Order: sequence, then structure tokens, then C-alpha cells
Amino acid sequence: MRSLLLAHLLLLVGCGDVTGEKVDRKPNFVLMMVDDLGIGDVGCYGNDTVRTPNIDRLASEGVKLTQHIAAAPLCTPSRAAFMTGRYALRSGLASASGVPVLLFLGGSGGLPASETTFAKRLQLNGYTTGLVGKWHLGVNCETRGDHCHHPNQHGFSYFYGLPFTLFNDCVPGEGSDVMAGIQHALANLTAMLGVGLLSLVCVRVCGLLEVRLGLLVALGLLSILAAAVWYVPFKQLRTWNCIIMRNQEVIEQPMTVETLPHRLLEEAQNFIKRNVDRPFLLFFSLAHIHTPLFKTPAFAGKSRHGRYGDNIEEVDRMIGKITETVESLGLANNTLMYFTSDHGGHIEDADSTIGQKGGWNGIYKGGKAMGGWEGGIRVPGIFRWPGRLAAGRVVDEPTSLMDLYPTLKYLAEDTQPDRQSDGFNLMPLLEGKVERSEHEFMFHYCGMYLNAVRWHPAGTDSVFKAHLFTPNFSPPGAGGCYDTKICLCHGEHVTHHNPPLLYDLFHDPSESRPLTPDAEPRYAEVLEQTTRAVERHRDSLTKQQLSEGPGPHAGAQSAQSQMTLDRILWRPWLQPCCGTFPFCGCKEDTAHV
Repeated sequence: MRSLLLAHLLLLVGCGDVTGEKVDRKPNFVLMMVDDLGIGDVGCYGNDTVRTPNIDRLASEGVKLTQHIAAAPLCTPSRAAFMTGRYALRSGLASASGVPVLLFLGGSGGLPASETTFAKRLQLNGYTTGLVGKWHLGVNCETRGDHCHHPNQHGFSYFYGLPFTLFNDCVPGEGSDVMAGIQHALANLTAMLGVGLLSLVCVRVCGLLEVRLGLLVALGLLSILAAAVWYVPFKQLRTWNCIIMRNQEVIEQPMTVETLPHRLLEEAQNFIKRNVDRPFLLFFSLAHIHTPLFKTPAFAGKSRHGRYGDNIEEVDRMIGKITETVESLGLANNTLMYFTSDHGGHIEDADSTIGQKGGWNGIYKGGKAMGGWEGGIRVPGIFRWPGRLAAGRVVDEPTSLMDLYPTLKYLAEDTQPDRQSDGFNLMPLLEGKVERSEHEFMFHYCGMYLNAVRWHPAGTDSVFKAHLFTPNFSPPGAGGCYDTKICLCHGEHVTHHNPPLLYDLFHDPSESRPLTPDAEPRYAEVLEQTTRAVERHRDSLTKQQLSEGPGPHAGAQSAQSQMTLDRILWRPWLQPCCGTFPFCGCKEDTAHV
């Protein structure tokens, strides 16, 4: 009997403690990213009117980064950089046109197969990997179902969610986000052709003029073609883009938006529960806070900031539920949890009915789509790992979303050779083993255009930023591009600066007082150092181009562009579909929701 009890005791000791903590295995990772969240929307970053107790708790029990920078100010390029640890132009996902993100699931652009994500690296190191939520990095290349850009092809063992994104077209009555100007022009052209055809038919029937039948047939065919080019891709966007996939199967088309938050949360929780006994990576990529804003009854009208505030508080509750799941399974001490946003809040998004629909970026100038101003790229960054990271630590050094890639590799004990990374392992900084960030220089892109350069000189608190160009706000004197609803990166939409516009973010974080040669002793040095840094950076792009093959923009773009119009525009043969195309339609069984 004693030997039996001793054997049971040894078995318990060998298997770890009864709470389920696994001290002898690799750590788990739960990465949580909100879409379009402004740094000023969160309590622990200074907001005292929107309630975010669960996010604030992560910060108080972990490490808060105050200078955490997205590599791009828009979804597609920012997420590409986050996934790969490399600036988006290295993977061809930086745009040279006025179309800065992927617009159609039926396009052929996306994250190339030649790129490696942190999920792929962890998968090769024995991790079970899952993505729940938004992807927005493409699906197909040449045929419907080749799934060349799909999450499953980029290291995620399991995918549930939106291969595209949540956008206004997903909800009837919310307007359209996709090429609204082109839609309007095509609609007008179709109407003009229709009126012209009808007029000529009336003239012929009434005998007022001789109108050849061939002309009427040709004009009729042209009218049908114009109507098809306008109506099929654009007026059916809800069907084409607003879908839910489980792995490579379309399970809902179009999606029911009202139940989406609960379904995403439940899928994320279930993924954690299924993998409690093995190392896992979960990337929980929320559909919030991108418009259209949700109207979940439990949160409607509960905040002090209208529907946008309601949505923020719903996000906080979802983060709390994920944290609760990790803790209830006894995984907290072996799980690194991370919270962030893909870029700054959309300050121009508002209307007279709802009010402000985009985020607040606190004291920082600018917002979404502005690659140089801090409001477009400075985002929340919170790491929590009880027993490994000191509670309540604050890091004011420059860090990047691209740092997640090398950090996860390090923690997964991945020592295999890899491609050039633009990020650095954050663990020494998070653990307090070093005080300085390895990011002496950071490069801020708007599309494929270098917008600004950040320099953090050794031995000083100063963080200098040199703006090579800035967006032209509209109307004049405004704090954003309210006339166009979003700032653009090229042509008449920007003002170039020679010499660059300089700021010291340590003394002027809101970028309101440009430095001058008279007021800043290091003015000339800043210009010289940032110029040299840009030259070295561009040399690295050229070397990559020589080693990985030529791209369409020699010396500037280092991979075949995925953002050209021919890759972005809708192609029927690439459109994901449940059912027989073009009669796509199905609903997920949500009886449990």
C-alpha cells in the first residue's frame, strides 16, 4: 500500500503541479490585436472616461510599452510586417497608388508564399497554431481554392474568422468603403448609357430620325457591360467580401455581423481549451473597432462615448474573457499574453447620427493612414507573463510590432537560420536586463514611400524624428484629411520637406514645435545621421532584391508587388464561394450562440 501511495506521489511530482502549470515545456503565446484602436482609447494609456479594467489589469500585472510603433498606418501592410518581422515593402505589400490595402477577396494579391511568418516558425518547432478573427492578407492566387495566401499556408494550423475584414459594406445601410469614387463614376456611366439607349429607341419608334438597328444593339450591349462592371463586383460586395471561413471552407456568406463578436470569442476560448496540454500560439485578431461599429445589446448605450465607447468596452470584456480562460486552465504562469492595435485610430470617421466612429490617439498628432505622425503609428503594447515579467513595469524605449517575430522565435528556442528581420528580441528589455532598445533607427512608411525616420541616439533620452513629407490636411487648418476621409501618401496629397521637418519626441511628443538650427544644437547631426541611416536601409532592400529576385521598383521595392491594380481588382474565378458560383450563400449553425 505504501509503495502504491509513493508511486502516485512520484507521478504527481513528475507531471507538474495540480493547477496545470507546465514548467517543463515551451511557453504558450496569446496575441490579441484590435483593429483601428487608438492609443488614447485605453485607460492605462490615459483615458479616464472609457472603462477598460481588463486591459488595464494586463498592464498592471505586466509590462506596458509607451513607444510601441506599428510598421505601417493601415491594416494590410501593418499586419504583413507584424507577421513577418519585416517592413511590408519587403514582401510586396506596400502600395504605390491610392489603393493602400487589399480590397477584394477575389483579387490575387496577398502575403507571398516566399514569406515566413512567426506562426510558421513556431509550427516547425512543435507548436499548435491558431488564428481567430481578421486576416486581410489575401486568399487565392490563380484559381479559386488554391489558397496560396491563406492562413493555413502561412503556419496557422487552425483558422476561423474573416479572411478579409469587417467594413461598412458588410452591413446594409452603412455605405461603402471600397472605391466609392469609382463606384459613383461607373453608376453615372451606366445611367447615361441607359438614358441614351432609351432616347434613341424612342426616336426610332417615333420616326423622328433614322437610327440603325446595329447602333442600338451595340449601345445596348455596352450598357449591359457597364452595368455588369459596376453592379456585379461592387453592389454584391457583402456577398463577395463579408464571409467567414473555418480553415479553407467558407461556412457563412454573407456573414451575420450581429453575432460575430460572440462567435470569435467562443472560438478563441475553445482553441485554448483544446490545446491545454501542448504548446500553442493563438493570434486573436478582433474585428473591433473597425467600422461598422457593433450594436451588441449588452453594451449599447452603456459608455460615455456613444457607440464607439460601447465597442471599446465590449473589446475590454472580450480581453477579460480570454484572460479568464487562460487563468482558469492553470496556464497563466506559462503563457505570454500580448495586447496591441494594428495602427492608430481613424480620426476622420464620424457622422451626425452616431458621432465619432473612429478612435482617439491621445496627445499624438494624426491618425490612421498617416505613416509619419505619431497618431497613425503609436499603439498600445502590453505584455503579461506572471513569474517571468515584473508587474507594473513601464518601458519608454522605441519598440515595434515587428519585434514580436524575433521575440517569439527566441522564446520557442528557434535557432535555425532565417531571413533578414527588421525587429529585435524584446525579452531583455521586458525583463529589465537592458535599459536601451536595439532600435537606434526606425523607418516609417506610408505605402511604399518612406515618410519619416526615427533616431534614438545613444546616451540620451531624445528621440528625433525627421519627416520627409507630411499629408496635406483638409480643410486647411484641420487635424486630419476630412475632405477625403483618409490621408493619401503621394502627389498633390502631400508636402515634401527639404530639409526634413524635425521633432524631438521626448520633449515634444505631440509634434507641435519643429526644431530649428538655432534652437537645436544637434540639428545638423540629426540630418546627417538620419540621411546615412536611410542610405543603409535602402542598401539592405537592394541586397535583398539581388538575393531574392528582381521586383518592379528597382532600388525601392524589394519583392514583386502584391498591391498593383491588376492584383487588387476582383476576379470571378478567384472568389471564395460556398455553393455554386455565382450563387454563393450559406449560414453557419449558430444555435449555440
